[in-house]
Amino acid sequence: MNGKSASGDGSEAVLAGAFRHAPEPMALTAADGVIRHANHAFTELFGRDADELIGTAWFALLDAEEAERGARAQHKALAGEPRRVRLRLSVTDKFSQMVEVQIRPLREEPGPESVVVLFHTLSTEEADLRVVGDLRTDNSDSVLWSLDLGSGRIRELFGPTPLGSLLAGNDGDLESILERIHPDDIARVRDAMSASFAGRDYEQRFRVFDRLGDERSLHVRARYVPGDPARLVGIVDDVTEHVQLVRRLADRRRTEAEHGRLVTELSSKLVSATTVDKVMDLLSEEFLPIFGGFSAAALYVEDGVLRASPSALERGNVTRIDGRRADDTDYPMGAVIQDRQPRFFESRAEIVSRFPAAVEMMRSIRGQAWATVPIFGDGKVALGVWQMVWDRPHHASRDERALMLTFAGLAGQALQRIKAQQAELELADAVQRRMLPRQVASFPDMDIATKYLPSRAEWRICGDFYDVIELPDNKVGLLVGDVQGHGVEAAAAMGQIRVAFRAYATNQSDPGVVLGETNRLLTETGEIVFATCGYLVVDRGSGVMQAAWAGQPPAVLATQGSYELWSPETGPPLGVLPDTEYTVTTRVLAPGTTLLLCSDGLVESSEVTMQDGLAQVGEALAEHGEDPTAAAQVLAEMAPAGRGDDIALLITRMTPRATPPPEQAESPENLSVSPG
Repeated sequence: MNGKSASGDGSEAVLAGAFRHAPEPMALTAADGVIRHANHAFTELFGRDADELIGTAWFALLDAEEAERGARAQHKALAGEPRRVRLRLSVTDKFSQMVEVQIRPLREEPGPESVVVLFHTLSTEEADLRVVGDLRTDNSDSVLWSLDLGSGRIRELFGPTPLGSLLAGNDGDLESILERIHPDDIARVRDAMSASFAGRDYEQRFRVFDRLGDERSLHVRARYVPGDPARLVGIVDDVTEHVQLVRRLADRRRTEAEHGRLVTELSSKLVSATTVDKVMDLLSEEFLPIFGGFSAAALYVEDGVLRASPSALERGNVTRIDGRRADDTDYPMGAVIQDRQPRFFESRAEIVSRFPAAVEMMRSIRGQAWATVPIFGDGKVALGVWQMVWDRPHHASRDERALMLTFAGLAGQALQRIKAQQAELELADAVQRRMLPRQVASFPDMDIATKYLPSRAEWRICGDFYDVIELPDNKVGLLVGDVQGHGVEAAAAMGQIRVAFRAYATNQSDPGVVLGETNRLLTETGEIVFATCGYLVVDRGSGVMQAAWAGQPPAVLATQGSYELWSPETGPPLGVLPDTEYTVTTRVLAPGTTLLLCSDGLVESSEVTMQDGLAQVGEALAEHGEDPTAAAQVLAEMAPAGRGDDIALLITRMTPRATPPPEQAESPENLSVSPG
């Protein structure tokens, strides 16, 4: 076959016969691929005689598009790289057949180099599987692969694919490929690979860096195939786009969840807002992220004109609108208020064409799109207007429009509720002030100052009260109390308690009996009304004080430079337990000593303990107590516990005398506390 004698008699003839009758199509070619010899199976494959085939390059027998691939495979085989390539033969003009071609060079000494080309024709089933493999990998992000578990070499089953080249190129070493796996995934991948070496199938999702340095997500599946060597045969799918899509969907869901949370939170704020300015500020500031707006403005109608909140005026974006007539339909806000119909403008040109008068105003505005909706309540008149501005052309979607109208409706309900609360507040404030004495009794030997401070908290009118009652036998009753609750009911209850106190006090000098009778009255009425109070009867001649206490803070006694806290024995608040007897505690108010009775709103809050509040009050009273009126003003201004609750206080000071009465010398002494 090659012109040389083989060892053994007749060996050359035997080899030539084996070549000629081999079941697989075979050809012996020169280095350029020209056929020198072809066996019988080869000639039958193409339906030609051997003489017709000799002198023809074997790859010229392929489909026109495959000839170049065959020539490259021949060249690479001669370069020392054994090739096994899948090609398509042109058998007839109308029929082609897929074969697997194996190319191996024969090194002849000293003759010319020859190449053996073996054609493995595929069965119908094999051809179908090859087609499926082609479809699976052609123009797709998949690789069909095989791993030799003995050598650790990886190869693609049906030749190179774009994804295989991107992931590994010509590098088929397993360890080199594992080095490209993301550090966070490598341990898991290696563990699964170790299990596969022990005979298990393989399936993993992991991240890998391709040869360009980009991160990709792969889904790798393989079946363990026993043999010598054992192999893993499987599929690599690039699922990067799928993973990115899942991430985008997850991000979108998180965004939607955050959007929903924000909508719920802001809706709750609108529902619970307690001032008109708070409602306007919510619409102007906190709703921007939901709609992606550049700025927003909300104004309410007051006496026929548009009004903005103080904070909006400070920002300066509504100064040209604040004070404008609400019925001025030459401008979008006025038109929306008049017909209660929302208006959405996607560009400056659109708004200018509809409202030419707004041209001058818009010169200083960088907005490019506007949404203007009415703030409406139950009536037919708009309570205000809300405008969202975008700094780019924007089409408000149906959902955005519906959401804006929903928020505007909530804002309108809040405004209606606030107006009703304002009316109640004004009524409660009027009731409370009418219930308090316009002017307390005065005495030549006592300086007395009183002060009532309403709460600055939102919508809180409470039941704090004070009173000074002139009693027989040169005595005076001093009273400070606090009715539980807020609003008109608390103010009315306060008035009832104060009237009851006066009625009982004028007929009874014992403060404990007065508290007991008032408590009995409250418990017998059947109304759930509770009140803390401190009632103190002072003998103006001797300075002796008798105190009955029902849950009030301690009294403060101060002289110049020092103070002390006096805590009379206390009982439960009035209205809690029927038939309660209140103990009377006695001590002397020395001339020159200043006495403070106050409600807990002065000295206690959620941020300030009563002990700290009393300490601050005591120090202030020790410094300013010589003038009760000035001291009351100082305490009102400092308000140690803040102004979250009503405050009632009563300060009195006995005028100093030259000689103290004997009762003072016999009175018990309490520990004095020096400020500082």
